[in-house]
Amino acid sequence: MIIRFVLTGFAILVAWTVLDILLHRLFLRPLYDENPTLWRPFDQLNTPLISAVTFILISIFIATYWLLINPKSLPSGLGFGALLGLALGIGSGGGTYIHMPIPRKLALGWLAGGWIKGIAAGAILGAILH
Repeated sequence: MIIRFVLTGFAILVAWTVLDILLHRLFLRPLYDENPTLWRPFDQLNTPLISAVTFILISIFIATYWLLINPKSLPSGLGFGALLGLALGIGSGGGTYIHMPIPRKLALGWLAGGWIKGIAAGAILGAILH
């Protein structure tokens, strides 16, 4: 069972990394470039902290699914991922928009990105941990 949890976590990490590259470095890049004073320079990002936060989020995603979702199936995983992803997207996009002068399009991009990442993680959960 431990191997399936590790495999699931790794698969989610890969999916989220690909989606983050597409979202932040491709689709939302022009919006970041419009507001350069809001962001840390790329060389000043705290990579260990980014890794720790990602690991914790993935662990919570897996643990919550494993402990609370029954039956475990692809449809259950997709539903769980869509709801949790939407909550995370609203928190990051909407919450940041409330407190910082980011463009509305950027907030909506973060909301959509969180939702899509949740759906992807849910699909992986449902496919592997059934």
